[in-house]
Amino acid sequence: MAYKQSAKVRFKMHVKKGDLVQVIAGKDKGKVGEIIKAIPEASKVIVKGVNMRTRHVKPRQEGESGQIVVEEAPIHSSNVMHYSEKQKVVSRVCHSFTEDGRKVRMLKKTGEVID
Repeated sequence: MAYKQSAKVRFKMHVKKGDLVQVIAGKDKGKVGEIIKAIPEASKVIVKGVNMRTRHVKPRQEGESGQIVVEEAPIHSSNVMHYSEKQKVVSRVCHSFTEDGRKVRMLKKTGEVID
C-alpha cells in the first residue's frame, strides 16, 4: 500500500511578523521582543533577543579567520503572548470591526488595536 505524501501543513498562529510579544515559558520567560520571522510550517517564531544560540563558523576563504556568531533560534508560538507597550501587560487577541468596516486584531485586556 502506497501512502500519498501530503503537501506542507501550515499551522494557524495567533502572532505575525512585527508583533510585540512576551515569552511566557522557558528559560527566557518574561523577556519582551518583536517577532522577526514567523514559521507557520513548524508553528514557531523567532523573537528579537530571545533564545540566543552560539554558532561557530569555519573560515570559507584562504586567510579568512573563523568567527563565533550569536543569533536567535526559533521558539514555539504557544510560548509567546501579545504584549501591550502602553499598559505593560500581556493579553489574548480578539477580532473586531472598526467604524469604516475593517476587521482588525485587538488586545482583549486593553482594547488596543494591533493592526
